[in-house]
Amino acid sequence: MPAPLRRRTVLFAGGAVLAGGATLGGGTAPAAAGPAPDAQVIEILSRIRPPLFPDRWYDVTDFGAVGDDATDCTAALRAAIEACHRDGGGHVVVPAGDYRTGAVHLLSRVDLHLKKGARLAFSHDPAAYLPVVPTRYEGTECYNYSAFVYAYGQRDIAVTGQGMLDGRADATHWWDWTGGPPPNEGPDKTTLLQMAAEGVPVEERVFGEGHYLRPNLLQFNRCENVLLDGITVKDSPMWNIHPVLCRNVTVRGVTVDSPHGPNNDGIDPESCTDVLIENCTISTGDDCIAFKSGKDADGRRVNVPSRYAVVRNCEMADGNGGVTAGSETSGGVMDIFVRDCRMSSPHLERAIRIKSNPQRGGTIANIDVRRVTVGQAADAAIEIVLNYANVITGAYPPDVHGITISQLTVASAPRALNLLGLTDDPLRDIHLHQCRFDAITEDNVIEHVEGLRLDQVWINGARVDN
Repeated sequence: MPAPLRRRTVLFAGGAVLAGGATLGGGTAPAAAGPAPDAQVIEILSRIRPPLFPDRWYDVTDFGAVGDDATDCTAALRAAIEACHRDGGGHVVVPAGDYRTGAVHLLSRVDLHLKKGARLAFSHDPAAYLPVVPTRYEGTECYNYSAFVYAYGQRDIAVTGQGMLDGRADATHWWDWTGGPPPNEGPDKTTLLQMAAEGVPVEERVFGEGHYLRPNLLQFNRCENVLLDGITVKDSPMWNIHPVLCRNVTVRGVTVDSPHGPNNDGIDPESCTDVLIENCTISTGDDCIAFKSGKDADGRRVNVPSRYAVVRNCEMADGNGGVTAGSETSGGVMDIFVRDCRMSSPHLERAIRIKSNPQRGGTIANIDVRRVTVGQAADAAIEIVLNYANVITGAYPPDVHGITISQLTVASAPRALNLLGLTDDPLRDIHLHQCRFDAITEDNVIEHVEGLRLDQVWINGARVDN
């Protein structure tokens, strides 16, 4: 194995050299990736089964909902869901129309089915998301405003159809809580992190009314057998789709249209097991898909990884990252497989992104990416960094190793690679195989990396294998 790279490394189009002129790597090129990752994909998919629902149908208009974009339909939606659940499950149908509502809480064996032309238009009033519920806010558990669509501890739940969940967040509703003149979320975020660091019980970490921690658009917490199919989600206060501590999750054919808001991640599985994300179209103000597992002390307390996930046949436009791990990595992110995705936008900063720091910790391993096509990216096509938020010291250095990226093609980006380990915590075993980067305008940066392998890698038409 090559010695750790302890100096800034620059990969030029004509070859690979260290900043001081020494040769990077050496020896024969490694063999192509074997069949083991594909076998793992097959095994994961064999365990993922979308829930099935009885052939019972409950039209929300029969419970008093009116799609006139004016009537408060919260009680009607709740009554329909409760009736469906009480009868043993089925489908709660929202026909075409604009339905104003507050928090919608799903129950076991219920599919919330939005017909084409149906729109749930969520209230701007924070009181519509009370009482507080158990949640995770940026990787830390607390009690806070309910997500707009929420479930806790339920089994066999779904949101399906061709309709829309419209969070209606904008610069004067929800997004204004992120900064600027008080009141804003800053003091509450600081308080929550202090509570977690000091071991304050979750039941005593109560926010909600009078506080400014933004809710998710959709969060399923500690649920099993989850399906999101065909819907459009739009303009969330923060993360759009956020399954937490769930098992057997399918997100299929979903459109995330939320490119303008702060922290508007598209799909963020956090501490989830057996996840399939396929045929989705995502444009966000932050990461398109981000695997997470809790933050700092609280993430280590819960200590549940995101593990066994497949992302395939998705399209990403705007976003800070196309497929991302982090930055909340304290419980670990492992066994993530990305296949046959397309990404392109002048506002897509990075295609593949892994980010953590030595306060977060966690193991990030066995990330396998194949056949991703990138048209345009605005920063590094591939970024793996351990100095996220400019934090370079801490007691919990992440363990990042076993990252394989094969058959990635990039038509245009400033930089192909931005790989930044730390002096005492190098990245390990990063393998690029059959990758091509064109129209690269800036030198690549590599610091503190052990076992970087470039096999049939081309930058601006020149092969840069080591």
